[in-house]
Amino acid sequence: MRARLVMAVVVLAGAWFAPAASGASPAGSPAESAGVPVADALEAFGAQLPRVHKPAPDFLLPRVDGGRMRLAELRGKVVLVHFWATWCVACRHEMPQIQRLAETYGHDGLVVLGVNVDRGNLDAVRAFLRERNVRFPSVLDPDGAVRNRYAVRALPTSYLIGRDGRIIARVIGERDWSTPVA
Repeated sequence: MRARLVMAVVVLAGAWFAPAASGASPAGSPAESAGVPVADALEAFGAQLPRVHKPAPDFLLPRVDGGRMRLAELRGKVVLVHFWATWCVACRHEMPQIQRLAETYGHDGLVVLGVNVDRGNLDAVRAFLRERNVRFPSVLDPDGAVRNRYAVRALPTSYLIGRDGRIIARVIGERDWSTPVA
């Protein structure tokens, strides 16, 4: 079996994951045809899978580049909500991989949405994104209200949200988002 990127499996999870399923991919999905149960691949990546796939808490936050963005606007797409901060060393390491993820799987329906939790300095946030050539949308959560609703206790933390708006998985801490799986 040829190697695949972990995130390919994660995107497939969002695209074909059935919340009521026992963890196996629905019949005929690419993950199933590759012989990889989606839940197993996510767990091997270190993702936490909830027993009940609850709706992701909606939020409306200011965008780094101006305007506002509501999570509910992304319904129907697979969304990776990525909580990060400029002062977070692990976030600095991970951000180029998250950008590549957005570029690689955006055409497959993945939307990466960064949620910055810095407390104030918008210029520093913009400089961070510019220096790392990050082009996926990022919003600001300076008072931590959204961070608290998602129970983010460590950075980086990412939530994978399915097309139906329900949480599929949570990943806490730095990961190698390009790790091949067998």
